[in-house]
Amino acid sequence: MKTPTQLLSLLLLITLWMPLQAQDQEKGFKFTTITDIKTTPVKDQFKSGTCWSFATTSFVETELIRMNKGEFILSPIYFVRYAYESKADKYVRRNGTANFGEGGQAHDVFNVIREHGFVPEDVYTGFAAENNHIHGELDAELKAYIDVVKAKKNGSISEVWKNTFNAMLDIYLGKLPTTFSVNNNKKVDPISFTKSTGFNPDDYVEITSYSHVPFYRQVMIDIPDNWSQDRYYNLPIDEMMEVIKSALKNGYSVCWDGDVSDKGFSHSNGLAIAPEKDINSMEGTERARWEKLSEKERMSQLFSFTSPVPEKKVTQEMRQKAFDTQQTTDDHLMHFTGMVSDQNGTIYFKTKNSWNSNSNKLGGYLNMSEAYTRINTIAIMVHKNAIPKEIAKKLGL
Repeated sequence: MKTPTQLLSLLLLITLWMPLQAQDQEKGFKFTTITDIKTTPVKDQFKSGTCWSFATTSFVETELIRMNKGEFILSPIYFVRYAYESKADKYVRRNGTANFGEGGQAHDVFNVIREHGFVPEDVYTGFAAENNHIHGELDAELKAYIDVVKAKKNGSISEVWKNTFNAMLDIYLGKLPTTFSVNNNKKVDPISFTKSTGFNPDDYVEITSYSHVPFYRQVMIDIPDNWSQDRYYNLPIDEMMEVIKSALKNGYSVCWDGDVSDKGFSHSNGLAIAPEKDINSMEGTERARWEKLSEKERMSQLFSFTSPVPEKKVTQEMRQKAFDTQQTTDDHLMHFTGMVSDQNGTIYFKTKNSWNSNSNKLGGYLNMSEAYTRINTIAIMVHKNAIPKEIAKKLGL
């Protein structure tokens, strides 16, 4: 039997314990869906630096669904293959001063579509040399070869160097399809197949937001992966964010290019935030560094935040400083397919990654906060019709 003193102590413990339990139940990020756009399954770029193609391919697939053209699973490596050819040509013509690497931008996919169309993934898998997307050896071999070409060992550049380059791509990725069968063995080529879907790459634009170049004009952003020197429409950050939110609310998804090396990015937790307070853990950038971590290391890199915290108030000036000092770089592309809010009303963008559906508990997705997006976005791609009319008018669209 407990004494009165023991009962009093027990009552005190219960009184203290109950609020703590209530606090524990309040912990955690509780998300409410605002909009959720139908898309295709999460893909896996595996050990390749081809996020730009995987993200943009997902964007194109999602646009085809929005256009009521059906659900297509397209080949990301089809775009990678043609992009390698264009990069090599530019690199040799510029005597090695152009960027040649595995990275790229959303417009690289669209530039291929304009000239070569697109194909289903089962028509061109890119698995000629490996049973998955492992491009380390391929990238090294291609770079070594074009360095020999530009060195003009025979006194001039060989007229047949592209034949050898393309043969290397054939060996590693497979020969490009000229025709294939769809709809009960109907023969089509990539161009006719693309036209049959009604997809028009000229209906889309890329938007950025930096003050070192004029607003409301098309500008060229000097980032390594913009090897083609394509141009972006430049908007103030508030208007770029308005474009993103307006697009998603109206059923248009958004292709996102930005920085995931920020300490607030945690794919394993399915979260990207820009807290006011500094955090110690950092996952690193792109799939290459992610792959180097063991499963135990990935799971151990947890946020110190277990529920929403105040985030930075990101201004245009903060964005510009982060870009100028290269704190923000274009190291990854992903795909916005919806919006959610947490229990405090903070907006997040539902973000489809390309690191496999089993890479985290959200099926390969993460929620990126508005603050994180404001400071870490390099550029976005959207359909022209997704841009609010008053902003489109300022851009001359």
